[in-house]
Amino acid sequence: MRVREAISPGSISKASPASSCNTCPYRGTAPALNDLVAGQIDLIVDQTSNSINQIRAGTIRAYAVTDDKRVESAPDIPTTDEAGLPGFHMTLWSGLWVPKGTPAEIVAKLNAAAVEALNDPAVRKQLENLGLQMPPQDQMAPQALGTWQKAEIAKWWPMIKAADVKVE
Repeated sequence: MRVREAISPGSISKASPASSCNTCPYRGTAPALNDLVAGQIDLIVDQTSNSINQIRAGTIRAYAVTDDKRVESAPDIPTTDEAGLPGFHMTLWSGLWVPKGTPAEIVAKLNAAAVEALNDPAVRKQLENLGLQMPPQDQMAPQALGTWQKAEIAKWWPMIKAADVKVE
């Protein structure tokens, strides 16, 4: 879980020099969330969908969402900008990939099926209940995903390299 280490407590400390965090590596969210609920650790930086039920139950408190806008299904949670950590933005995103050289018509057909599924009201509602937000329709195209991925690599690669993160 080295990448999680590199972009959570250390990044918070760098983004806000007044803060101080120690890294405590975990093999996933479940054990980290258990320790947070039990009071063994003070904070985790993780995706909303993993912790939204604990937040709603009141067993943990959300400090902020690491986006520039609030989560629609949890509007009481401020953004990092609002909570005093301006510019600390990282969002979860997912995409579908196919092998290089896949015919364009196959890519278009798969994309259309995925967009149709994501636009189903029941699917959308379930994802939103988990704290996930769908991108605008124009961002649900293969070209938009490629552009987003390149921008994310350009954003995070310098930090990963500077932290000397290694895959374990």
